[in-house]
Amino acid sequence: MMTLAYISVASVLGGVLSLIAAAVVAFAARAHWVNILISFAIGALLGAAFLEVLPHAFQHGESVHAVAATVLGGILGFFVLEKLLLWRHCHVEACEAHDHHTEPHDHGRSGLMILVGDTFHNFVDGVLIAAAFMESTELGVVIATAVIAHEIPQEVGDFLILLHSGYKKGQAFALNLLSSFAMVVGAVLAYFSLQLISAWINTLLALAGASMVYVAVADLIPGLHKRPELGATVQQALLIGLGVATIWGVGYFVHGD
Repeated sequence: MMTLAYISVASVLGGVLSLIAAAVVAFAARAHWVNILISFAIGALLGAAFLEVLPHAFQHGESVHAVAATVLGGILGFFVLEKLLLWRHCHVEACEAHDHHTEPHDHGRSGLMILVGDTFHNFVDGVLIAAAFMESTELGVVIATAVIAHEIPQEVGDFLILLHSGYKKGQAFALNLLSSFAMVVGAVLAYFSLQLISAWINTLLALAGASMVYVAVADLIPGLHKRPELGATVQQALLIGLGVATIWGVGYFVHGD
C-alpha cells in the first residue's frame, strides 16, 4: 500500500506542479503576446514530439513500421476530427472557412485536439511513474522529477495554444487540469494491471506525438504565414528554435544525452 501511496502522490504532483508552473507563465503573458509566443509553442510541440515522445515509442516498440503506421493513422484521425468540428461549427453559425480574416481564433479546434493528445501523454507518464516506483522508490522519484521537468515547457505551450484557440484563461486552466488528471488515472491503473497497460504505451505515445505534430504543422504554422515580412519571420524562426531548444535542454539535463 505504501508503494501505491507514493505512486498516487507522485502522479498528482507531476500533473499539478507542472500545470501551476505553466499557468504562472501563461497567465503573466499579456493578450498581445499570445500570437508572438505561439511560435514558441510550435517549437515546444515539435521538440516534445520529435525529441522525446516519438523516439521513446520507436525505441520500445516491437515494430518500427507499426509505430509509424500509428502516427500516420493518428494524423489522419486528427484531420477527420478537425473536419467534424469545423462541420459542426459551420452548421451552428456562419462558417469561418468562408472568411479567414474575420475571426481571431479557430473556435477551439486546435485547443481541443492538443488536449486530446496531452491526455494520452499524461496517461503514459502516469504509467511510467507507477512502473518506476514498483521497481524502486529511488527510481520513482527520479522519473517523477523528470516528468515534471518535461511537462512544464509543454504545458506552457498547451496553455498558449488554448488561449490562441479562443479559450479564456480560467477555461484553459480547468481543461489542462482535467487533462492532467489522466496522469493519476494512468498511474493507478498501471499499479493494478501494469502488464496489460504496458502493452498500449507505444500506441498512446504514437498518438500523442501525432497530435503534437498535427496541431503544430496544420493549425499553428499556417497562421504564421499571415505575417510574411522579414522581421516577423526572423522572430518566429527564433522563437520556434527556442521552443525546440527548451525541450532539448530539459531532456539533456534529465537524461544526460
